[in-house]
Amino acid sequence: MPDEWRLRADPEPLFRFGVSGLPPDDAEPGVFCRELVSQGHGAYELAFVRGFPWDERRCREFGRAAQEAGLWLSVHAPYFAVLTVPEEDRARRCLAAVEHTMKLAAAMGARLVCVHPGAIGERDPRAVTDLVEARLESLAPKVEDLEVGLGLETAGREGQFGTLGDIALLASRFGFVQPVVDWAHIHARTGGGLTSVEAFQAVFEFLRDSFPGWMLDPLHTQFTDNQVGRRGEVRHVAYGEGTLRVAPLVEAAARSGVRLVLISEAREEDSHRAIHQEVLAALDRVPAPEGRPLTSGRRRIPGGVRIVPQAERWKVEGTRVPLTISNPDKPLFDDGTTKGDLIAYYGAIAPVLLPHLTDRPLSLARYPDGIHGEHFYEKRAPRHRPEWVHTVPVDTSDGVIDFVTADRRETLMWLANLACIEMHPFHSRRGSLDRPDWAIFDFDPAEGAEWEQVVVAAKLLETALTRLGLRSYPKLSGGRGMHVYVPLDPVYDFRRVRRFVEAVGRLLVAADPDDLTMEWEVDKRRGKVFIDHNRNAFGQTIASVYSVRPRPGAPVSAPLAWSEIGSVRRVTIDDIWDRLRRHGDLFRGVLEGGQRLEEAEAALGIGPPTGTSAA
Repeated sequence: MPDEWRLRADPEPLFRFGVSGLPPDDAEPGVFCRELVSQGHGAYELAFVRGFPWDERRCREFGRAAQEAGLWLSVHAPYFAVLTVPEEDRARRCLAAVEHTMKLAAAMGARLVCVHPGAIGERDPRAVTDLVEARLESLAPKVEDLEVGLGLETAGREGQFGTLGDIALLASRFGFVQPVVDWAHIHARTGGGLTSVEAFQAVFEFLRDSFPGWMLDPLHTQFTDNQVGRRGEVRHVAYGEGTLRVAPLVEAAARSGVRLVLISEAREEDSHRAIHQEVLAALDRVPAPEGRPLTSGRRRIPGGVRIVPQAERWKVEGTRVPLTISNPDKPLFDDGTTKGDLIAYYGAIAPVLLPHLTDRPLSLARYPDGIHGEHFYEKRAPRHRPEWVHTVPVDTSDGVIDFVTADRRETLMWLANLACIEMHPFHSRRGSLDRPDWAIFDFDPAEGAEWEQVVVAAKLLETALTRLGLRSYPKLSGGRGMHVYVPLDPVYDFRRVRRFVEAVGRLLVAADPDDLTMEWEVDKRRGKVFIDHNRNAFGQTIASVYSVRPRPGAPVSAPLAWSEIGSVRRVTIDDIWDRLRRHGDLFRGVLEGGQRLEEAEAALGIGPPTGTSAA
């Protein structure tokens, strides 16, 4: 068994075993942490479950000792600090406790705070979800810059909030929210179903499909044996008295390539030792992983995907459908970033990116010889595609063309294997292809224009759209420009949306003719930022949010908060993960639509162009 598959306190082992508890009051932090490591522990969860026994000074002291010993720290928030309380006064106290726990965790350098979300009771589950979102909305400004994850623990009984689906929904909106998988709770909610390697693997597959890769690398989990009843968990029991075993979990994690933090929450020292020994024994039985990492190691891409040789290609491990790739070590960027890195990036970003691509035809920007080689755009879906790569038929001037559409992680990875660096989606979706669900303002700096002019243009547009009563969402183009999206209900044809963008664009040019232009002749744009309203036409595409761009350094077309305009100019495939941890998906509002143009058109003094309509 290679060393990397043992449990230890190396910087990035594949498994970290630890326990939950509190050191004795008289324990010297360095001695305590070194003793844990000598026992084979790589993690420790401080159980602040009944209050706050430590102040910030002691947290810092313990954190320094843990860091020197190589321990991964987490903190369990008080049991009373839940998110589903309806009474506002009590809810404020709960949120204050969560905030305080996260600040103590930040002081000690802990990676995550574990929280029990709370009960649903007799309330409508959707209403409880809305309530939890509101609680997190008020908490976010106070904690999102702490660089500590808020780990929502999976529920163990009916009537409790916190299915993996619940947590995935919240994590898609709040970047600091992460899943904490309590295996005893999952076991109970499945009626005692976690008894095989395959059952654990099914959970890993769901997690990989539902959460971006950085949230699962490593995946924070808790483990103890339990007694299961009709409505879920009855109680924790000593290890061996129930039906949950750790060996199949270890094997499933190894097969799935999931990096795991495993915290024993057993109440008995004998149970801690028994779980630990079974983990070690299981690791000794699990074969070393086949193949090699997909990535080159040059870029910060989470996920730990592995590939194994298969004939003249490579098989990607841990996918729901069979996926093979070619030439993973082929450099595509001049810094040595490889096709394997690109494939791994799209696999890791998939849960965030896919909602923005669902049911949209894609034009493929392919760079088989790298960003400095010949490239081409491909509309028609390749004939050699796997049967699980789905298409959307589009009636074009060249007849009906089947475009690829991305509805699963593996499709994004397959496209990246074609050296499709950029994903270019339509502005509309299957079922309403003639009616866009967003308007786009494309700020394209012409030769001689400066970045500061792009910033001026974007800020002018924000002011204009706000006065028109419209929400808007900016993103870096990934090149020299910027894109701003205005989400719409899909009720207008392209001509009407284009007319609206043109009218607003001409107002911006009138307000700042020195910096902005809508001149069609290229020579007349020199030194200015071009506003291209013709991007809003049927069949036109633009690089998707989170798409990699074919430029040095592998930049990403990354969403921004309006407050960041002017301060953030470039985001790469290395940087995007920290932004997601802090902000979540800043483009999530684009998916919500819910806006119409009639009032804005009236304010602009324009009506719909002749022959256009809204449904």
